[in-house]
Amino acid sequence: MNDARGGKEGRPADAPGAFPTLADAVGGTPIVRLHRLAPPGSTVLAKLEGNNPAGSVKDRPAFSMIAAAERDGLIAPGDLIVEATSGNTGIALAAAAAVLGYRFVLVIPEGSSQERLDTMRAYGADVVETPREQGMEHARDVAAQIERERGAVRLDQFSNPANPAAHEHATAHEIWDQTRGLVTHVVCTMGTTGTVTGVSRGLASIAPHVQVYGVQPAPGASIPGIRAWPQEYLPSIFDATHLAGVREVAGERAIETARALARNEGLLLGLSAGGAAAVAIDLAAENPGSVVLFVAPDRGDRYLSTGVFG
Repeated sequence: MNDARGGKEGRPADAPGAFPTLADAVGGTPIVRLHRLAPPGSTVLAKLEGNNPAGSVKDRPAFSMIAAAERDGLIAPGDLIVEATSGNTGIALAAAAAVLGYRFVLVIPEGSSQERLDTMRAYGADVVETPREQGMEHARDVAAQIERERGAVRLDQFSNPANPAAHEHATAHEIWDQTRGLVTHVVCTMGTTGTVTGVSRGLASIAPHVQVYGVQPAPGASIPGIRAWPQEYLPSIFDATHLAGVREVAGERAIETARALARNEGLLLGLSAGGAAAVAIDLAAENPGSVVLFVAPDRGDRYLSTGVFG
């Protein structure tokens, strides 16, 4: 019970623990129903991960990975963390590092939007850009080199079990609870594959009838935040055991759907969300009466400088 001073059971309001921290604000993101783009007879829902404090679904694994490394005695405040990422994980880790007292080096292929780069630097991250044509694979190799040469700790979101665990123990349960157990299909884009792996595992334990689909770019397509990995670089955290399937989406359709979400639904979402929404709309059309939820990884304002919404 709170007293007149705002504290709990007589505790002053400014006592440690009286108020939530940034980490406490991660998760619990809302879901909204599409009004105009959903096929008749079915329901399409968007889970707005851009409402996390650092602006994307990657806030969840960022805090989860740091917390796990601290529990395992691998890092302590003041240490240097290095990570290779296409953007959102870098922003989330930069924010987490700032509030938890870590130094952070981000390795990212050239070509990321200016908004993303500026946001990472605003949080105090040291940004190292690698040649775009060598892709994320080379960025991962450079991060490993920095780890060796500078004594940094590489969390390695591609092999870190704390990445999918964040979604298995939180995101999946949120989806089930927020849809009041009515969801029939869930769509997650595939970048590190942490979201789709964790959500499918979590739902398999509480609602195994729910079909979870992954989304990756069609051959030759480039969609920020999602990708199809060559076998030698396939993230080791990926687990397809509980997936109903993996769907491909063309780059142009992802862009067109992102534009349609903004102009017809009032949802300014990122391009990976456009790809996820496109697949969700397809599944809803193929399964009349279904309730299809897609995870929208981030907001569209991180891509305005690219001109895709112009």
